[in-house]
Amino acid sequence: MDLVVSLLEQQPMMALFLTIAIGYLVGEINIKGFSLGVGAVLFVALAMGWFAPKSVPAPMVGTLGLALFLYGVGVQYGKQFFTGLVSASGRRANLLALIGVLCAGAVSLVFVKAMNLDLGYALGLFAGSGTSTPTLQAAIATLGNDNPAVGYSVSYPFGVAGPILFLYVAFMILKPKIEAPTSTGMEMLEIALRNPALAGKTLGEVMAALPAGVQIVALRRESRNEPASPSAIVAGNDVLLAVGPTREVLAQASKLLGEAAPGQLVKDRRDLDYLRVFASRPTVVGRTLGDLELPWDKASVLIQVRRGDADIQPRPDLVLEFGDRVGVLADRGDFAAMRKYFGDSIKGTAEFSYISIGIGMALGFLIGAIQLPIPLVGKLSIGLSGVLIMALILGNLRRTGGMNWTIPLSANLVLRNLGLTLFLAQVGMSSGPKFAATVTQSGLTMLALGAVVLVALVLPILILGLLVFKMPYDEVAGIVSGACGNPAILAYANKLAPTDRPDLGYAMIFPGMTIVKILFVDIVPAFFGP
Repeated sequence: MDLVVSLLEQQPMMALFLTIAIGYLVGEINIKGFSLGVGAVLFVALAMGWFAPKSVPAPMVGTLGLALFLYGVGVQYGKQFFTGLVSASGRRANLLALIGVLCAGAVSLVFVKAMNLDLGYALGLFAGSGTSTPTLQAAIATLGNDNPAVGYSVSYPFGVAGPILFLYVAFMILKPKIEAPTSTGMEMLEIALRNPALAGKTLGEVMAALPAGVQIVALRRESRNEPASPSAIVAGNDVLLAVGPTREVLAQASKLLGEAAPGQLVKDRRDLDYLRVFASRPTVVGRTLGDLELPWDKASVLIQVRRGDADIQPRPDLVLEFGDRVGVLADRGDFAAMRKYFGDSIKGTAEFSYISIGIGMALGFLIGAIQLPIPLVGKLSIGLSGVLIMALILGNLRRTGGMNWTIPLSANLVLRNLGLTLFLAQVGMSSGPKFAATVTQSGLTMLALGAVVLVALVLPILILGLLVFKMPYDEVAGIVSGACGNPAILAYANKLAPTDRPDLGYAMIFPGMTIVKILFVDIVPAFFGP
């Protein structure tokens, strides 16, 4: 056994990746539908840190991992974050998260008076239940001692496992119906115009009367196909090529226009043919479709943009990202020019500008290091939250001049998952010895207090969100993830609810709640004596 410990401590990077491998293996264990997923890495890391205390990698590894995760989340969901701040649902979500965070803070302070608990331990319990390392750092700096680290090490595992358990129990009790994205492609239907009331109108007027999501992309008249133009005048017996998200809405459009006429337009590819290309050239990525200067000679039309597993309607204001697949109806003679214009390289699904990510991360760390003077409190810095704030801003801008800030979805997921895993492994390994020592010294008391603080954080959000406001489960799961702050909780929420709402809730709430937690531990010592 000593030989194994010695080997691990001599090779900390080997110990790190062994921890990751075992953690993912444990995370795949499923007991009646419950599994820890990536969160298991933290608990394996705690055990590894206790077993081989000197095998802990440098703190820089965890800092880098968390920064990569925060940057990836911010860049992807920056636009949705700022949209949510001005929406009623976004303000409600932030209010629910704020209630949970303040309840957890209040309970931790009650322990100071009711149980004579050291203020440092109490603030550590608060920081650990919210899994906020910046909050822990702020508490240590404010109090001038390491007592908050003791409470943090005890409550941190509860801060990860507790919300996961609450989300699982709520899911099993409520059994919510979550509509996961299942669309694999846009549906098409050829429709012969038989409605005499529409003959003589422009195509733009006809499309305005169609069900939401349905577009006319081409028409056929006199045995020739041509791209649809909003100013084109339609006539009786024209064949219109309609695209839409489902067959049902296309059937509604068919009843309004006339009748289905399959095979007339699609089979004739002399004038128009379909081509799908990858958007991989930096000159087109980050620009809106309306700003593109298409190079081909004959008329053509963009009919589809596929991003990840989702189809997106090609609106003029839609911003292209690396790896988007663009569907075009055009003359075959223009195909080569289109491929050259868009780039059409599959490498674009995994490439991004290291210049942009380097500048973005550097600015984020700079923002996090700025110390702001707060009356009666002193100077305050937001630490790694600066990376997330900067990433949210850049994700909202998408492009600045010739600089594109976006990251392809596939590359973003790899970046985020790698960062998340490194962070959990390093933090768990470094907390292992302190966690074991604290449990040994204080018995179950500190563990129980940490669990109570965690319940005070999560339970009000679940009760208000699910039972009072009747919000969708996946939206509430995102709020819980953002309020608690740990990426492992978000990963589990995504597993239970495979929609975008948990990610959006996390991105919308996490920055503000992190700042609230830091302000709390900075302000409390000035007004609340031990």
